[in-house]
Amino acid sequence: MATITKRGDLQWQAKIRRKGYPPQSRTFETKADAEVWARDIEREMDRGIFVDRGEAESTTLYDALERYRREVTPRKKGADTETGRIRRWQAHTLSKSTLARIRGKDLAKFRDDRRAEGRAENTIRLDLALLSSLYETARKEWGMEALHNPVRMIKAPGGSNKRERRLSPEEEKWLLSGIEAAMPRTPTIRALVQLALETGMRQSEILGIEWDDVDLKRKFVRLPDTKSGDPRDVPLSPVALDVLQAMPRSISGGRMFALSQDQLIRGFRAARKKGRELYESDTGEKPPAGLLDNLRFHDLRHEAASRWAAVLAAQELAKMFGWKTLQMALRYYHPTGESLAEKLARAHLTALL
Repeated sequence: MATITKRGDLQWQAKIRRKGYPPQSRTFETKADAEVWARDIEREMDRGIFVDRGEAESTTLYDALERYRREVTPRKKGADTETGRIRRWQAHTLSKSTLARIRGKDLAKFRDDRRAEGRAENTIRLDLALLSSLYETARKEWGMEALHNPVRMIKAPGGSNKRERRLSPEEEKWLLSGIEAAMPRTPTIRALVQLALETGMRQSEILGIEWDDVDLKRKFVRLPDTKSGDPRDVPLSPVALDVLQAMPRSISGGRMFALSQDQLIRGFRAARKKGRELYESDTGEKPPAGLLDNLRFHDLRHEAASRWAAVLAAQELAKMFGWKTLQMALRYYHPTGESLAEKLARAHLTALL
């Protein structure tokens, strides 16, 4: 039989003690809520389907995220990125709540607040996907079988809000100057950005390159570990070859860029500001509106794809960038009737020779 006692002016505590089950207790703001909870627990005990919620009701989201970071995140390819997302969740006020107390409406508010901040739909989706994965792990592997996943209770973010940020030639000039000024202790940082623009490799791919992966004679870089899980050969343009040949190379080989992903991200952010400052000091004028604004490192991959789409066929572009389907390549491939006619003419001329 449950006992319900008043604790202070605004709290009611329900306690249940039954042979064969661990003691259960929970505090509520109203007596009616305490009675409903007690009836539900006793009904589950009567039917033999009761599962102890004690751990879920005592483990905070912060602590659960920390455990997830230690046990689950290291097994993922994007461990560094996910660790950053975990830290942001831990800084949120919801992290103080226990897993069992977080409800769908709490996450709906989180979703709407992020939208109001101007966050992309895909960013919000990834934030919620992390939380959903945590809840499923807690239910299936951490012994919290009675825990409900509140992420499943809300409407998922809508469209992907795909970024279409292009880098103008002028912006490229000031970005390269800015990143050299922002990261003076990393002499190869200019080469890293140039290589990103010439090859379209991802941050993790560029930072993971070792000199043994580079074949200058055959003009490609071998990426043994990529986001898709499959190795990939990235072709090197004449500009990319010049960049690599000009770089200092250790006799013992090793990593091409001795830089962490976090250092690169922070340096890139500083480079945007520094580039605008250099523009003003060199020209004596205010930077044009939008110069280097809202530019991310990943935008360099999109810029590279846009540039090479004018030269490569869609299937070649997909091969170079590591896309398993042509759908991504077709985002950048917009041939005109005139350009296709020129290709037909060249093919015809080649066949005649």
